Amino acid sequence: MNRQGTGAVWKRRLVTLIAGSVMVCSLSACVPVMMAGGAVSGSMAATDRRTLGAQTEDKVILLKGENTASNLVGDKGHVNVTSFNRKVLLTGEVQSEAMKQAVGNAIAQIENVESVVNELAIAAPSSYTSRSNDAMITGKVAASFVDDKQLFSQSLKTVTERGTVYLMGCVTEAEGNRAARVASGVSGVQRVVKVFEYISEQELQRLSTLSAPKNTEENAPDKIGQ
Repeated sequence: MNRQGTGAVWKRRLVTLIAGSVMVCSLSACVPVMMAGGAVSGSMAATDRRTLGAQTEDKVILLKGENTASNLVGDKGHVNVTSFNRKVLLTGEVQSEAMKQAVGNAIAQIENVESVVNELAIAAPSSYTSRSNDAMITGKVAASFVDDKQLFSQSLKTVTERGTVYLMGCVTEAEGNRAARVASGVSGVQRVVKVFEYISEQELQRLSTLSAPKNTEENAPDKIGQ
């Protein structure tokens, strides 16, 4: 097997391991970074188009958001909070439209939150089986993104709720459309909702330049004969 083929195999194994970890955690009720209040989200964190400041703020928003939602809803619902580049996605289930609006308004007041996408459903909390199935769907979508060589999988975050896949990330419009097509082709996916922050091709080029390795003495190729 050539080097490129070997790399692809290892990528698939890594994503399979991640998906398995998410599945095990959902079954044992543990809450890793990739899970928010029961919703399953997946992203390759090695490279991120967000600034370090935005990444830090997203973590704080997540913690404050989960605490706020828990205080408002208690055991009368199930609210998942996902923050990406200060945009907050709310998924899960609540008892009434009034509760849905109350949660959305409270989350919007959290410091550094720029916008809220309120996808809370007026329904009973999702079942154990439904959440386990969502974990498997997220793993399969993540694997599909890695397999697609035209997608930069590290820039995508996936949240799955009751078979609906929500896609977040800083992407160009072309990248977002392609990611949605790929996700919609994964078995078990009932609907795909794009919650992207779009950037221009020029901005993408700038970010790519910033993330490219610099040709320093430490990583420069050896010069023979000197």
